[in-house]
Amino acid sequence: MVSIAPSTLEFLDDLRQNNYRAWFHEHHDRYELARNNVLSVTEELFREINKFDKKMGFPDAKSCLFRIARDTRFSRDKEPYKTHFGVVLSPVGKTCGSRACYYVNIDPYDFYFSCGIYMPGPVVLSSIRRAIHDRWDEFQSILSKKIFREEIGDLCREDKVLKRVPAGFDKNSPASEYLKLTSYYVYTQRSPELLCQESFVPEAGRLFRIMRPFYDFLNQAIGDLK
Repeated sequence: MVSIAPSTLEFLDDLRQNNYRAWFHEHHDRYELARNNVLSVTEELFREINKFDKKMGFPDAKSCLFRIARDTRFSRDKEPYKTHFGVVLSPVGKTCGSRACYYVNIDPYDFYFSCGIYMPGPVVLSSIRRAIHDRWDEFQSILSKKIFREEIGDLCREDKVLKRVPAGFDKNSPASEYLKLTSYYVYTQRSPELLCQESFVPEAGRLFRIMRPFYDFLNQAIGDLK
């Protein structure tokens, strides 16, 4: 079973300590080896997900990997490179924009699995909120399942959260605290040691299978894939 090579994590660790263009260019061959390793793992992750969701398909792994170069134009942090590999797992790769997806953050210090949608546009956001409001019992049952609570937890609230229930929704709704969210995703951190183990891909599949009802709920709320 393919897993993340120790050399990939070593490259990311070294990049963290030498985050400037001259160093990156000098070590570009190491970057290419690390990137190819991640692409191979991405292909294995799609095979694993297809065991329980054939609709995922097998998109080009290259379309699922975020660029390592950072866009520093509007950021105070001017370091030119990310120090992790971000892998988006969806039928349309990282262009999923208005769709929920699975995600893996490959980082020797911040390794986690995630599922959901980050900062959707107003139309998609409204559709998700309406589904949660109108199908509250179904949504609550997904989040309250024992295995989901123990392995995944609740939705993330690290991003902007409204102070009031948005207009058009009952402020006394039992779903009120979820209607205030502006992003809808979950994530669960794991020990970076897992990345280099043969159990990495099977464990990813196990966690994504647990997340799947949440993934399906969001995409049903948004509408069928085009």
